[in-house]
Amino acid sequence: MTGIDPGRSSLLDLFQEEARAQAQILSDGLIALERAPRDPVTLEASMRAAHSLKGAARVVGVPVGVTLAHAMEDCFVAAQDGRIVLDAGHIDMLLRGVDLIVRIGEARDIDAQTALERDVESYVEALNARLEGQEAQELTQHQPQPLIEHEAAPSRTNDARMLRMRADTLDRLLSHSGESLVESRWLKPFSQSMLRVKRIQHDASRALERLHETLTDTRAAQLDARAHAALDEVRRLTAEAHRQLSERLAELENYDRRSTHLAQQIYDEALACRMRPFVDATGGFARMVRDVARGLGRDVRLVIAGETTQVDRDILDLLDAPLGHLLRNAVDHGIEEPSLRRALGKPETGTITLEARHSAGSLFISVSDDGAGVDLDALRRAVVRKQLANEDTAARLTEAELLEFLFLPGFTMRDAVTDVSGRGVGLDAVQDVVRQVRGSVRVTQEAHAGTRFTLQLPLTLSVIRSLIVDVAGEPYGLPLAHVVRTLVLPASAIDTLEGQQHFSFDGKRVGLVTAHQILQTAAFEAASDALNVVVIGQGAASYGVVVDRFLGERMLVVQPLDKRLGKVRNIAAGALMENGDPLLIADLDDWLRSVETLVGSGELGRVGAGAAHASVASAKRVLVVDDSLTVRELERKLLASRGYDVSVAVDGMDGWNAVRGADFDLVITDIDMPRLDGIELVTLIKRDAHLSAMPVMIVSYKDRAEDRQRGLDAGADYYLAKGSFHDQALIDAVRDLIGEARS
Repeated sequence: MTGIDPGRSSLLDLFQEEARAQAQILSDGLIALERAPRDPVTLEASMRAAHSLKGAARVVGVPVGVTLAHAMEDCFVAAQDGRIVLDAGHIDMLLRGVDLIVRIGEARDIDAQTALERDVESYVEALNARLEGQEAQELTQHQPQPLIEHEAAPSRTNDARMLRMRADTLDRLLSHSGESLVESRWLKPFSQSMLRVKRIQHDASRALERLHETLTDTRAAQLDARAHAALDEVRRLTAEAHRQLSERLAELENYDRRSTHLAQQIYDEALACRMRPFVDATGGFARMVRDVARGLGRDVRLVIAGETTQVDRDILDLLDAPLGHLLRNAVDHGIEEPSLRRALGKPETGTITLEARHSAGSLFISVSDDGAGVDLDALRRAVVRKQLANEDTAARLTEAELLEFLFLPGFTMRDAVTDVSGRGVGLDAVQDVVRQVRGSVRVTQEAHAGTRFTLQLPLTLSVIRSLIVDVAGEPYGLPLAHVVRTLVLPASAIDTLEGQQHFSFDGKRVGLVTAHQILQTAAFEAASDALNVVVIGQGAASYGVVVDRFLGERMLVVQPLDKRLGKVRNIAAGALMENGDPLLIADLDDWLRSVETLVGSGELGRVGAGAAHASVASAKRVLVVDDSLTVRELERKLLASRGYDVSVAVDGMDGWNAVRGADFDLVITDIDMPRLDGIELVTLIKRDAHLSAMPVMIVSYKDRAEDRQRGLDAGADYYLAKGSFHDQALIDAVRDLIGEARS
């Protein structure tokens, strides 16, 4: 890592992010392999994580990362080939490697880099020795193994069979059921219009009766028998039409009620597809409990109950940090040391239970332990010591009132700070997250029997209130939780400072940008001197976003986008409006990041009539396809700095969808990627009649002659090895293929 250009510090930050993400994948995989060391799926996922990390480290220029990842990859490959079986010793060593991965990128000064290189060298030697059957001396000491148990799922009868189904099939079901629900609502206004027809027909019948009475009472006007017969026939037919119309309308109303109810039921069932099993949120807790318990010298058994309990995917994503805090607290504050548990007549192995269940329309998640409970006397003393209450008041507090003090920011009962606790953060963070989703948390305890924290959460976050706006003729939903203010801004209120447009809002200057530029739609043309502005962000990161029109507020039922699209930039999800029209729900955090990118690159457009983005539109478009965040960002920055309009895709399937949905002048792709590799992507492009003329460049760490030939045989126009990668080489290759950035 020494000698890295300071200008690439941001790329090292991205590499550090990727290293942490891959470390989490490896950690989860190793805990799973401790229980099932021959599982091919877990071995493949772990090997791929190490493989991706190696490629990213080579591109950025972090040789210590290449060495470490390569050694770990060799170990997983040996396990896949059956040459070794991963035992507890292997798992211990590989988890040490995961810890070293996290350190990569953090070592910026010379001393830290030297220490890291020395540790990695020692680690690789020990790991290789273990692969050769030798014992690693530093790992021979016995440490208690935290046990992880999962509550056995109840046996399923034929009436409750579980079937496997593709996620995209379920998403389509949700979309179709939403459309069905919208269509069912069409019957209500149609039924009302038919009632108006019925009233008109009734009025016509009454007029006919009056005509009949008039002709009958007129003695002078003698009608022949045929006229009387015709009049009677008209009266009879009119009465029959009235009867049948009444019956059909009654049937239509019954059908309306049944179809609307059925469509709602189908939609509710389809909406349940958003739910994920609770087990999806528990993968990282095993390593965390293992590390904390070992560090404290305790023996812990983690029991996970309710793994199949269905949880809204949005809530599930928020649970990681709160549950991590509660589990660490349970190990550190709850479970006693083995010697103390023996003295109390308890089993030496402490038990922590993580449970999820549904009850009374809510989701309940609890973390309980069989430890010492909360020392209420010590808690009272801490409350008085921190001057949160005087002694008399503290003495009168009930147990429930005392326990509420645990959630105060900065509150701790520990006198000394350790690696695990004592800083007074954790429980207040748990409460903050729970409140964000309109939930609650409570704690109960029993002396020497344990403590239980219970989170009560809503079942779903699938319905959100949104501001509907029009941008370039398309409706978009902006979640109101992220909207600061809406206002109509006169053009005279816009100022220009250092080349950027601003306006005054709440006593500060707020930057101005159009939603057209964020979403990369047609250039914005102001229809009048007044601009419709939505203020998003906080503090210095606040911006006013100009939209074409405000369309009002709606409650939107969130429909996830097709997973094959990957992460769509600036878009969070989709929804249906009441008239059946689809709209996209904006990811306003993404919007802010897009604005910051535009500001940083000096491409922020001006708001006003004729403010077109010709420079962007005329730039040649390049698609970068790579599953490594670090590599994608490196190539994107290099090309964007030379004026190319760059889009990115996270893997081969994402890239294939991108080239079919937009026009590009060039595709740059890696080879080894999940779902669809680079060779398959090149083959698909070159076989497509509409895409075959588009140049494709392969950029891969594989530099063997056979790899190069394989890529060129698939149709690639250029092959560049990451091992000899440097900035100018990529730029020169792109220019050779498509010329300069602008026409």
